[in-house]
Amino acid sequence: MKLNSNFITHDDGDEKMIVSTGAAKFSGLVRGNKTAGFIIDCLENDTTEAEILEKMKQHFEGPEDLMANDIKKIIAQLKEIGAIDD
Repeated sequence: MKLNSNFITHDDGDEKMIVSTGAAKFSGLVRGNKTAGFIIDCLENDTTEAEILEKMKQHFEGPEDLMANDIKKIIAQLKEIGAIDD
């Protein structure tokens, strides 16, 4: 899966923003915290949830199950607005 090309990303300090282009069905802006931003950065290249989890474990400290839940939640939200290509 990968971030849809109809969405562009922007770093704004500690926040990551995703902005839809005119070609996207979703119209608007999505803001995410540092964790969401990390996941979105991973999605700029073709990847899997398992690969994102491995990268998160190297970058963040915390329970693996919570990281996996964060990944699933953020990916589900991005899929809902059409921001991810499978």
